[in-house]
Amino acid sequence: MDEHDFLAERFEAHRTHLRAVAYRMLGSLSEADDAVQEGWLRLSRSDAGGVENLGGWLTTVVGRVCLDMLRSRTSRGEESLEVHVPDPIVSSSEGIDPEHEALLADSVGLALLVVLETLAPAERLAFVLHDMFSVPFDEIAPMVGRTPTAARQLASRARRRVQGTAAAPDADLTRQREVVDAFLAASRGGDFDALLAVLDPDVVLRADTGAGLVGVSQVLRGSRAVAGQALAFQRFSGFARPALVNGAAGVVTALDGQPLAVMGFSIMRGRIVEIDILADPERLRRLDLRVLGD
Repeated sequence: MDEHDFLAERFEAHRTHLRAVAYRMLGSLSEADDAVQEGWLRLSRSDAGGVENLGGWLTTVVGRVCLDMLRSRTSRGEESLEVHVPDPIVSSSEGIDPEHEALLADSVGLALLVVLETLAPAERLAFVLHDMFSVPFDEIAPMVGRTPTAARQLASRARRRVQGTAAAPDADLTRQREVVDAFLAASRGGDFDALLAVLDPDVVLRADTGAGLVGVSQVLRGSRAVAGQALAFQRFSGFARPALVNGAAGVVTALDGQPLAVMGFSIMRGRIVEIDILADPERLRRLDLRVLGD
């Protein structure tokens, strides 16, 4: 085995971890893959012989790449989009695909990723690397151009935002599925009162249809508004297939083999508190939905 092949083998041993870091940083599977690939290119161009902790070195490199990508989004004004639902990770309702297990460690639900999207790039980096991957602040500080104390403060601010707004969902998947099934049955049956019974009074629905359908993407708040929207979509509820969306009970709607939407649900105390819908045709085409079968 030559030096290049040996280096590539060492890199592959860390690929899954690096993809998990990048997914939490970017909320985009395709961009996460791009960031990991850039990490490999930088490694292949460097003198890695003197790197004692290759995993830590690569985590730092990919973290820097992701930070640059987040800052580039900001400079292009992409954060001005009214509604953005991060890329969901879809698995069969029978269980999480082994390839997805590392991506979903620490219960990285869509609700958490939505909150991470609201953080400033440096805050997101500090929180993700320290709180999710135990990277010391001494190593995070030079990445964000701050002192270790300032990096700690960035993570603390982000942590308060996450703890204040990210729902801690019910862990029982069977109970989650019962609630989602009740929601779908009520939608199909046009039963407004039954919908209200499974929706939290302060439920939030986010629907991301992409940039091509201006005015369709929306955020709805409150059980009555969300129930009304569910009734408006009832003709599609019959095409819903059960799935795990970021490890929680969700559904994928498809017609004639073409996905229409991926819906993720956050459920607390037996009621739906958040519904995140990705219905952007372009982004849906990029998702790997083979785990659901034909």
